[in-house]
Amino acid sequence: MSANKIQTEITKSDLPNGPAILTKEAINFLTNLHSNFQSKRLALLEMRSKRQRELDLGYDPDFLTTTQWIRNDPNWKVAPCPKEVLKRHVEITGPTDKKMVINALNSGADVFMADFEDANSPTFENMVEGQANLKEAVAKRLKFTSPEGKVYQLNETTAHLFVRPRGWHLNEKHFLVGNEEISASLFDFGLFAFHNGQVKVNQGSNIYLYLPKMENHLEARLWNEVFNYTEEALKLPKGSIKVTVLIETILAAFEMEEILFELKERCLGLNAGRWDYIFSAIKKFSTREDFVFPDRKEITMAVPFMKAYAETLVRVCHKREAHAMGGMAAFVPSRKDPEINKKALLKVEEDKLREVSQGFDGTWVAHPDLVPVAKKVFEAGLASKPHQKDKKLEENEIEASKLLDFEIPNSSITEEGLRQNISVSLEYLTYWLLGVGAVAIHNLMEDAATAEIARAQVWQWLRRSQAVLKEGPKITLDFVKKILAEEKKVLEKRFNDNEAHKKALNQASICLKELFENEPFTDFLTSYCYKYLN
Repeated sequence: MSANKIQTEITKSDLPNGPAILTKEAINFLTNLHSNFQSKRLALLEMRSKRQRELDLGYDPDFLTTTQWIRNDPNWKVAPCPKEVLKRHVEITGPTDKKMVINALNSGADVFMADFEDANSPTFENMVEGQANLKEAVAKRLKFTSPEGKVYQLNETTAHLFVRPRGWHLNEKHFLVGNEEISASLFDFGLFAFHNGQVKVNQGSNIYLYLPKMENHLEARLWNEVFNYTEEALKLPKGSIKVTVLIETILAAFEMEEILFELKERCLGLNAGRWDYIFSAIKKFSTREDFVFPDRKEITMAVPFMKAYAETLVRVCHKREAHAMGGMAAFVPSRKDPEINKKALLKVEEDKLREVSQGFDGTWVAHPDLVPVAKKVFEAGLASKPHQKDKKLEENEIEASKLLDFEIPNSSITEEGLRQNISVSLEYLTYWLLGVGAVAIHNLMEDAATAEIARAQVWQWLRRSQAVLKEGPKITLDFVKKILAEEKKVLEKRFNDNEAHKKALNQASICLKELFENEPFTDFLTSYCYKYLN
């Protein structure tokens, strides 16, 4: 369908970087993406809803019989990995503001994943400015001068840039095609590919992406169709768009090989998106009366369902010659408390040693100071090899029951855990409404994924008779509201007379109360609160 026959409207056009990013040609390309793929996207989202109804009726997920031939065929592999990204021992992630992009690219990590999704509050300013910043970074021109006069600029050698667009479920409300909001996935990906695709090819490189939140292999197939179309439309070499897929949903865990298969000509590997994965488990089984998790801190990678998830991912990736990427170390170093740093760095090191021993080829960190810690562990564990794909785990397909074993022995729900979930949800959502998508809270980098766990756990605990605090009382809505009011007062004192912050805090408090009360469970905090942004 031709874009010039469809009316396109940008509802917020007074942006400094708008003219450079939202050009007539870029708008035309986005409109064509929407026209070609919107109906398929909506059909896949309806399939998600249908699958959720089946789960609500008590049907457990399982490996697909219709695609068993893919899993049983030992011969297919993903396409060879480009030499420049064979080594991915340490990847740093974060939002797309200038300072973050420069510091991350200069951090010494092998890869910087510029995040338009969980670490980014999706104000239109953030989305468009982020595209402008990445365009400058790809051209190696990005600079930033702080209010204090400090100049930041890119080093000669930097991390490789990967980009994470928003997930299939999200819309971009400021870009309308025929009165229909464009897919946020297509908006983020489309603008980056349009402005940087040919530049990357001319540099002898590729467009590198991280794909989030998929729930099945048909969603991966749609991405592949988008990439094939894009390469043809932008006259890019076939296969010049390379991807890594985040396994962030419990349903996708049952289709890892199928997802790799759908993207095998361009897929470099899979990533264990641990925080979203935990959230997905709570969400997908929100109606199961016999299912309740303990305090968030007790849901570690050593508990049965998380251990099975990690081992399955490594097994599948190495079987198909793909990279298996480990999860996020979310610790943020403290400049005030060396003792906190010492203990936390030991935990980060333990986590990365576990990943190396499980067979992972690399890992994620949220802060530049963690790059040397993770790098030291992986370089020692891999004996300076770029990866350990030769480490094959046993071929037996893992039992579905192990991926669904949510028992966590000797665990509990505490008042401290409840309060922390409410506190983290409230503070994160306040800053998200102010346009900040990654927030350091209690020396942890909280993003949308961790905030989702926090608010989802409170929702779950309110509805399970067995969810009783270790200290004794049952968790009631009145008790949750009381803690919410107390934590709001704490933040009000911190914000003093900042009216913008107080307004955002009030809105966050209202949203959070609604999310706790809503029936059925609200799928995504970010979708629900998006109407209050901007």
